[in-house]
Amino acid sequence: MADRRLQVFYSVARLLSFTKAAEELHMTQPAVTFQVRQLEEQFNTRLFDRTHNRISLTDAGKRVYEFAGRIFELYSEMDNSVRELTGDVSGVLILGASTTVAEYMLPSLLGNFKEKNPEVIIRLKVGNTDGIVTMVENNTIDLGVVEAPVYNKNLVVEKCRMDQLVVIVPPNHELAKEEVISLETLIQYPFISREEGSGTREVMMDHMSGEGLDIRDLSIAMELGSLEAIKGAVEAGMGVSILSRATIIKELKLGTLVAINLNPPINRPFSFVHQKQKFRVRAMEELLNFARNYCEEHKNDEIAHNYNVS
Repeated sequence: MADRRLQVFYSVARLLSFTKAAEELHMTQPAVTFQVRQLEEQFNTRLFDRTHNRISLTDAGKRVYEFAGRIFELYSEMDNSVRELTGDVSGVLILGASTTVAEYMLPSLLGNFKEKNPEVIIRLKVGNTDGIVTMVENNTIDLGVVEAPVYNKNLVVEKCRMDQLVVIVPPNHELAKEEVISLETLIQYPFISREEGSGTREVMMDHMSGEGLDIRDLSIAMELGSLEAIKGAVEAGMGVSILSRATIIKELKLGTLVAINLNPPINRPFSFVHQKQKFRVRAMEELLNFARNYCEEHKNDEIAHNYNVS
C-alpha cells in the first residue's frame, strides 16, 4: 500500500547503495534508479548527491528519509491494528540464520510454524554470524538467528537454547578413545577451522583466550565455510575440528565420526536478534511468539550430552 517509489528510496538511503538496495528489493539496478528519479521529479529536487561512485543524501533527501521512516512506522501500526482485529496472519518475513542454526534447528521450527500459518511467506538468508548481525543492523532482514553472543546493545537479543561444541575426529584417530580432552592437547593436531566471522570460530577463540591460548597456537590445515565440508575433511583424516554436537548426530550414528568433550566445556547460545522497532508486522510477532514457545518446549534439550568434569 505504501508508495513504491518511497520504499525504494528508503532502501537506497538506508544502505547508501543502489546496488545493495536492488539486491535487497529483488529488483534490477536500473529499475531502482528509475523509481528514485521519479520521486526526485515529484519533489523537483535531487535527493542524492552522486560523486566518485559514492552517494550521499542531500538536505532534501535527509528530510524525505526522516518522514519516510515515520510513514512506514505508522503503516506498520495500522497494519497490525487491523490484522489484530481480523485475526489475519499473512505477509512476507525475511529471516537470516547462521549455518548451524539454518541447517539443524530452523527446519523443524519453521515447518511447524508454516503448518499453523500457511499464508505467511518465509524467505531465509544463510550466512555466518557476523553477516547475519550486520543484516539485522541494516534492517535488511526481519529476524536473525545466530550461534554466538551479540554485543550490539541497540539490538534485541533473546536466547533460545544452549548448544555444546565438541571435538570431532575420525574413528581410527589416536584420540578417538578419549572421553574428554583439553585445548592444550588439541593444538598438537592439524585443525580444520571454520572461516572468519563464523559463530563457532568466534566462540572457540573466546574460549581459547580464556585458557591463555591464541588461535595462532592452532595448526590450521584448512579453513572451510561449510559444515559438510569440515565433516568430510575430518572423516578423510585431514585433521580434527570443533563443531556443534547437534550437527553430527547422523555421523555419530553411522560411526563415521567420534565426538570428544572438552575440558572445560564450550557452550554457546542460539539467539534471536531483531531491531527494537515499536511496531512490527503481525506475522513477525506471531513468529517470535511461536519461536519463544518452541525454545521453551526444547529447553530440556540444552547441552543434553554435556560431559561434567569435576
